[in-house]
Amino acid sequence: MTKNVMVTGGNRGIGLEIVRAFAQKGYKVLLACREEEKGEAAKKDIVGGDVHVVEMPLNNEQGIIDPYVRAEAVYGPIDVLINNAGELDDTKWQSLNTMSLTRSLQVNTFAPFTLIQQALPSMIERGYGRVVNMSSGWGSFHQGMEGPTAYAVSKAALNALTVNLANTIPKDVDVTINAACPGWVHTRMGGSDAPTSPKEGADTAIWLATHDANGPNGKFFRERKEIGW
Repeated sequence: MTKNVMVTGGNRGIGLEIVRAFAQKGYKVLLACREEEKGEAAKKDIVGGDVHVVEMPLNNEQGIIDPYVRAEAVYGPIDVLINNAGELDDTKWQSLNTMSLTRSLQVNTFAPFTLIQQALPSMIERGYGRVVNMSSGWGSFHQGMEGPTAYAVSKAALNALTVNLANTIPKDVDVTINAACPGWVHTRMGGSDAPTSPKEGADTAIWLATHDANGPNGKFFRERKEIGW
């Protein structure tokens, strides 16, 4: 049976490369993005594949839940969820206000949590599922939490969420939740000086989303190698 994968922020950069890869693998791909028009435009760049655009603004809980429920009603339950969309606010902490910090937390932490809440119970019930949270070394205590405050804090929270929820999954089901660090990637967020291509940045997330049974759970990876939280 064809598996369904949902990719947030799937209309550009790393997300688009993930969508492209899963389309080529024969998955039914739900390309979730803020504006349907941008998703449809990005979809034209994908040759073949079963790709469907889901308009899903991540700035509020109901704006996430309603499109998700509609998507499952039309296309069936989600087997693979990749929380790829993110926001990089590089405001220095001295100038950062709580509204901006909350906005970063909403996109980078709360939205993935809301989507996992929707997807995980069904995955556990059906005995199969993969969740991949696209994180960053800037959100790693092990690497010094050196990124801009709003981004680093929200990604560290995403890492904590990954471990916490992974620990709740029963041992007898083939369901995993892991985090991926794509590295410094040449995207609109990463900038033109970044040495890693979007396709290269997508590789670890795709690998984590397609691993065999008894694969990792509650771990953090870069270039398919486990790294410290």
